Amino acid sequence: MSSTENVNTSGGLFFNEALFGLAILAFILLLVIEKRHPYRQFPQKVYKESLVTNTTAFLVNNVILTVLRASSLFLVAQQFASYGLLSGLDNGPVKWLLAFAFFDLAIYIWHVASHKYECLWRFHKVHHSDKGFNVSTGFRFHVFDLLLEVIYKCVFVVVIGVNAYLILSIEIVELFFIFFHHANIRVPNEETISQVFITPSLHRTHHSTLRQEHDSNYGVVFSFWDRVFGTRKERVPEHIGLDLIEAENFIQLFSLAFITELKIRKLFSWIPKGKR
Repeated sequence: MSSTENVNTSGGLFFNEALFGLAILAFILLLVIEKRHPYRQFPQKVYKESLVTNTTAFLVNNVILTVLRASSLFLVAQQFASYGLLSGLDNGPVKWLLAFAFFDLAIYIWHVASHKYECLWRFHKVHHSDKGFNVSTGFRFHVFDLLLEVIYKCVFVVVIGVNAYLILSIEIVELFFIFFHHANIRVPNEETISQVFITPSLHRTHHSTLRQEHDSNYGVVFSFWDRVFGTRKERVPEHIGLDLIEAENFIQLFSLAFITELKIRKLFSWIPKGKR
């Protein structure tokens, strides 16, 4: 690796580390705001279990991903990105904005697939199992879900033809929005903002217990993907989480992926119902 490449790599790493630090500060700020002025009051036990489990999931998942060197897959993918759609464009605002829009659309598609296909839903449902919708829910993912998504994003790097560090920067920017739309807060002028961006009210519907409600509002940053593809719903969900599934700690959370709703219903069917 040349000295110029070393400088670019170091600069990219430093920028992403600084951006990630700002994202964590945003997380803490939203945590304080929703604690003082929550949109919906959840039982203290539910809130505490949610916060502890979600934060533990974040820490453990990142340790596992670091050990597996998952982020290095982006650098491998970058070696094959020179023929991608945007590879001929010079680095600059136009390329960055196009890459951001394409990436957000790609994540929208991945999110839809995670709901439609059982092989992906078994991992993604871990995110939906939270009974206490709050900013820490943005950390609540199964590590296999994250690994599969890393592979998908690497394919994106190759197809679109952009620098891996740019994708990591875009990911961190999207993390700001993930924290924002999971926050249990009231947002001034939210109806207007939601015409362009995913807001807490839209994403709250996405975490509804009802399947016909949580199969909607798949966007991460831009809300117009849902409008274009007819998946937008504006509801106030009565209940948050999943009917038959919940987890009180990280071990239970990890295990949820291997216990399908179908198996639970089948188990329930074996239990005598008694006389009515």
